[in-house]
Amino acid sequence: MKRYLALALIALAACGENKKEETSDKLPASLVNNPHSAAGIDTVAAAMKPVMQFTDTSYSFGKIQEGEVVSHEFAFTNTGKSPLIISSASGSCGCTVPDYPKEPIAPGQAAVLKVTFNSNGKGGHQEKSVTLITNTLQGRQMLFIQAEVEKKKKK
Repeated sequence: MKRYLALALIALAACGENKKEETSDKLPASLVNNPHSAAGIDTVAAAMKPVMQFTDTSYSFGKIQEGEVVSHEFAFTNTGKSPLIISSASGSCGCTVPDYPKEPIAPGQAAVLKVTFNSNGKGGHQEKSVTLITNTLQGRQMLFIQAEVEKKKKK
């Protein structure tokens, strides 16, 4: 038992020594403040959060040919009171690729998020989504695209 305790202490000590002082190119924690708690919502902190206001959250490419690669830019504005951070954006499928701003978006600033859909190997009605993880009060935003993909005619 003493042997296990000694090994555990040595392992913990070794872990602590490997920590390097990180350079501060990260964003300040105040930008990702979470106003939710067990006691409820901190309304003052919630009022200071960024807000993503989109022109539209869904787009239809209409009819496209199989193999076509199409894109749409979703325009939005940060109508909140603090910088907006999009920490990640992911498509529901490998055929749907979002390209989003990596830098904080200041209050009042507009930006675009480009979504590219590759219809190669697809056919018929296609509905795809993009999930954004942000520092808004909701923390998550969904965007949707759709297309009617006409299969290539076999020769």
